[in-house]
Amino acid sequence: MAKQVSDFLVERLLEWKITRIFGFPGDGINGILGALNRAKDKMDFVQVRHEENAAFMACAHAKFTGEVGICMATSGPGAIHLLNGLYDAKLDHQPVVAIVGQSATTAMGGSFQQEVDLNSLYKDVAHEYVHTLMDPSQTRTLVDRAIRIAKTERTVTCIIIPNNLQDEKYEEPARVHNSIHTSLHFAYPQIVPAQSDIQKAADILNGGKKIAMLIGAGAYNAADEVMQVAELLGAGVAKALLGKDVLPDDLPYVTGAIGLLGTKPSWDLMMDCDTLLMVGSSFPYSEFLPKEGQARGIQIDINGKMLGLRYPMELNLQGDSKESLKALLPLLERKEDRSWREEIEKNIAEWWKVIEARAMNGADPINPERVFWELSKLLPDNCILSSDSGTSADWFARDIKIRKGMRASLSGNLATMCPGVPYAISAKFAHPDKMSIALVGDGAMQMLGNNGVITISKYWKRWSDPRLMIVVLNNRDLNQVTWEQRVMEGNPKFEASQDVPDFPYAEYAKMLGLDGIKIDKPEDIVPSLEYAFKLNRPVIIDVYTDPSVPPLPPHISFKQAKNFMFSMTKGDPDAWDMIKQSWKDVIENFIPHKKEMSETI
Repeated sequence: MAKQVSDFLVERLLEWKITRIFGFPGDGINGILGALNRAKDKMDFVQVRHEENAAFMACAHAKFTGEVGICMATSGPGAIHLLNGLYDAKLDHQPVVAIVGQSATTAMGGSFQQEVDLNSLYKDVAHEYVHTLMDPSQTRTLVDRAIRIAKTERTVTCIIIPNNLQDEKYEEPARVHNSIHTSLHFAYPQIVPAQSDIQKAADILNGGKKIAMLIGAGAYNAADEVMQVAELLGAGVAKALLGKDVLPDDLPYVTGAIGLLGTKPSWDLMMDCDTLLMVGSSFPYSEFLPKEGQARGIQIDINGKMLGLRYPMELNLQGDSKESLKALLPLLERKEDRSWREEIEKNIAEWWKVIEARAMNGADPINPERVFWELSKLLPDNCILSSDSGTSADWFARDIKIRKGMRASLSGNLATMCPGVPYAISAKFAHPDKMSIALVGDGAMQMLGNNGVITISKYWKRWSDPRLMIVVLNNRDLNQVTWEQRVMEGNPKFEASQDVPDFPYAEYAKMLGLDGIKIDKPEDIVPSLEYAFKLNRPVIIDVYTDPSVPPLPPHISFKQAKNFMFSMTKGDPDAWDMIKQSWKDVIENFIPHKKEMSETI
């Protein structure tokens, strides 16, 4: 029997060492589904509840394995649903290939049902490579190029396959003019800047007295080198959100997150340094970097397009983070004056005390910061954390202490809602022996997370370690936007847009054969979490948290303070609660850890 296009497609993916596809069925990909069924002992098709989740899972697969993530959807609406998750992958520079169906070639151009101009639709998100199969002999070329370009450019690519061609007989490209003959295999090159530029970088760093480092996800494979550079230079190291798991937070010179969700030590580090070394990060907020002219700057990034974009660097080096730092290390001189380092370590040690004191401040009923603080102390070794966007990302950034061997990620540059649960599911498929934990707000949980729980209920018994935890901050409020309305616009909370209906997340989990725990008293946080970590099945922790606890930025500008006060005078329904909670947290910066004082408010 002749091999069909769909069978060759699956075989070629297997030859590229791809063994998992996240997707949802539809008649636009029926031929491919048939081939997947015939290869089910080799290729794992993970059926999601919504195509957007499939794309998020493919992105997370790439983040947590370093491999290409594959997602698949039918023509028309299925392909459209993939887009948000694909933009998450594109903006976070992750290699993902989308395989989507299309109307039959005989119907295209005839306003047929579900016919969408997918080439135009995908031209932005998959602009490096998006092509429609026009002849069976093209299949090899499209698969090889889509995967290789996704790897090379660290981006999203797309293959569009009309449904009538999926069942056609596959033919190898003929050895004639106008045919393409592609091949397998790809190896990342070692890209290192010129030695003369490495020497320039060393001269700048050796001349500095107050060195600050900022690292992102691009430095993940260079952790040892980052630590060696920081030790030689007596530098402090701030982490962009996507770089949270690059270095453990128990290192005394790691100042934690940077930006609106960042720490005060990271803010002080950037405001006081005279030299900045930025490695593998596209951190976007320039106002949290040194003022222009304050510091000499060096940036290292594998992607030349991202160099010199956030700060007027004196030297931009295109290169692999690990290899570039290895080349730089022998040229660096150890700073004998350690006063800058000592100041950094003192600041971060004091900051952790401030964070703990804030977490222990009372709230109605539960302080969300306390949930994350207590969770952090109980996290198992080598667990994988995923955070959603919103205030869950604030507490993830500040209160979770990453230890060596842990992984953690979120939607960094798109900052979209809803990746938390699908990221955690994808992590379990990639690493079934590790604990996976999603940190999610109730808005994201209701938008897409709840249907991800159905996917968990379908597959969890396959995992060698069946534990997966979803922590839901149930504050009945789209909290991050509520605070942005107050602080950025000076407006009160708009209840019609911000209030979220209550939902019994713990009972919902039990209904699906999982476990669920409701927490509405602060004294129940630790015993409930301890119990949850011992369960032999996935669990939802439904925590009733106070929406009035402020996600304070590390530095409050006069404009932000003014807007906040104006919002209080405009009839905000939670005005008094917010004033009390904000006072409790702010006082910790100036009279730290005076619990008896804050508890009287």
